[in-house]
Amino acid sequence: MPMKRLHIMFLGGWVLAGCASQAPMGGRYAVRDEGYEPFTPPGAYPAVPPAAAAEEATLLASLEPGSREKVVALAKSLIGKPKVLIDGKRYPDDCTGLIRGLFAHLNLDVFENAEKGDNGVTAIYRFATRHGRSYRGGRPLPGDLVFFKETYDLNRDGRINDGLTHVGLVEAVEADNTVVVIHRVARGVVRYRMNLEQPSTATTPEGKALNDYLRERGSSGKPQLTGELFYSYATVLPVESRFANR
Repeated sequence: MPMKRLHIMFLGGWVLAGCASQAPMGGRYAVRDEGYEPFTPPGAYPAVPPAAAAEEATLLASLEPGSREKVVALAKSLIGKPKVLIDGKRYPDDCTGLIRGLFAHLNLDVFENAEKGDNGVTAIYRFATRHGRSYRGGRPLPGDLVFFKETYDLNRDGRINDGLTHVGLVEAVEADNTVVVIHRVARGVVRYRMNLEQPSTATTPEGKALNDYLRERGSSGKPQLTGELFYSYATVLPVESRFANR
């Protein structure tokens, strides 16, 4: 059954070996009866859960105008910070801690629809599909979520079976459709880029960044880029006119 209220316990000191781009920290924590704690890999971890029927109307009615602008501005103010501290509250230093803090600023609990054993990213995905919609094509809007899969070997079995392992927030979309994503990685809150039109290209011949490295070593033994590990976008917040026309 969904867990409506969770008491979150900060657990510091968790170290993750990173690559040049600093590997993400997101699937390391799981929802348990007693709170949010380091994830202990089960024998076989389920893949992405099916999308739920949306309950968008109730959620949108609770939000004030300007919620997208507010959450994007808050995320931008955290870039370069090693810790996730929002409204005087310290959140876990991983990708889900950042998203949880940003949406808590809007009085939304992105773990509301979590199921026991979910890692934090999967819990947020459940929330996003329950109260909004998940999509893969088209142009995202600032304030949308972006989910990634297989960003590291979560259950440490050497196989590609880890499901959703990382999440970020869309900041902007550039003229060439490169998406700017704000997320929390090992070194702190950073800005990465992702271009799904050229998912396997890090930079153009002219040196413009298209995709940042998100996994130190993929199934091929080579580092993998944001575009290669993309799973879906999700829109939860209201679409207002100043965003809809971008």
